[in-house]
Amino acid sequence: MTRKRWWITGGQVVLPDRTEVADVAIRDGRIERIAPGGSAPAEEEALDANGAWVLPGLVDLHCDAIEKEVEPRPNTFFPMEMAFLQYERKLAAHGITTMYHSLSLGTGLSLRGENFLSDLVRLIDRMRRERGMIRHRVHLRYEISYLSGLPLAQQFLREGLVHYLSFMDHAPGIGQYKRPGAFERYVMKNQGVDLQEVGRIVEELEERRSRIDREALKALAAEAKRLGLAIASHDDDTPDQVDRSISLGANVTEFPLNLETAVYAEQKGLYVCVGAPNIVRGGSHDRNLSAIDAVKAGAAHMICSDYHPASMLQAIFMLEAQGVPLPEAVAMATLQPARALGLEGELGSLQPGKRADLLIVRKVSGHPVASRTVVQGTVVQQTKDYEFGEEF
Repeated sequence: MTRKRWWITGGQVVLPDRTEVADVAIRDGRIERIAPGGSAPAEEEALDANGAWVLPGLVDLHCDAIEKEVEPRPNTFFPMEMAFLQYERKLAAHGITTMYHSLSLGTGLSLRGENFLSDLVRLIDRMRRERGMIRHRVHLRYEISYLSGLPLAQQFLREGLVHYLSFMDHAPGIGQYKRPGAFERYVMKNQGVDLQEVGRIVEELEERRSRIDREALKALAAEAKRLGLAIASHDDDTPDQVDRSISLGANVTEFPLNLETAVYAEQKGLYVCVGAPNIVRGGSHDRNLSAIDAVKAGAAHMICSDYHPASMLQAIFMLEAQGVPLPEAVAMATLQPARALGLEGELGSLQPGKRADLLIVRKVSGHPVASRTVVQGTVVQQTKDYEFGEEF
């Protein structure tokens, strides 16, 4: 049945190449028309966006915060479905309309095992099929030294439970743990183990890494590509590592650790993703590449929330304050990730025919907030601040 058309009127609409005051017509979950301001007929339903920006919904291709939502402290678990439902509301409030939940298979930095992962993957699949405030997808992060986990990764792909695949190699002396003791300090803090126990973890990890089967990894990547999935590398720290990632089929590199590597990856045709928290905080929490530096060098195409969903919207406007035109900054959190994931025909920009995932964004105390979030033509989240202070 055809649904009645409705409008978002009078906002500063951020289009792929410009920003202009316009009215957006929505029908049957898609953008029907973008017309000059004042075009909406008086008799048709309209949502007034006067004084606000109208943005495409944010597409977040990497965020592992769902794991901490279920297990906020080591060995302290909350009911998974409850955690998911409450977390989903936060995402809508942050303007994220498509989320690729980053779930780790085999990392030595977490106590979460295969049962936890399988339950969460299947919960996300069930929830996204039954109902949802936003679009949910699974980003499977496979630790290449986790040899026994390969059959489970293959099973997830066969069952259509994975929508984006990345390869990780977390170990002392490489990637984000290149500095002496960095890996050990992180594991002790994250898992609450002592120096002796972390020594055992490192010893086992290095033994597994000596047996990494790159042909098996290539076969896993080939299956993912056959299914139309994008493939990413993680924490590349040299041009040689970028080349190794490309050999596995990567078209995305997430969080390159230095500018040389980011520039090389961009030159080799990879999409380069940097973290929105890095932008908001003014630098990497691990003292690695500054995301702003990568953007200014033309070596970063897109941003993700990494571990902090609230940073996505804030980072867009901080990029604008750094001289990045607003349409380009918005595209880094919308159209560019949609392109990298093969979704640009449906999501990522405000264009007729695309799915109507939109945000109405206003600033509160100088910070952007999503006062309305629309997913496939339905308002799923709305807020309004008091226009007066508390009296007591």
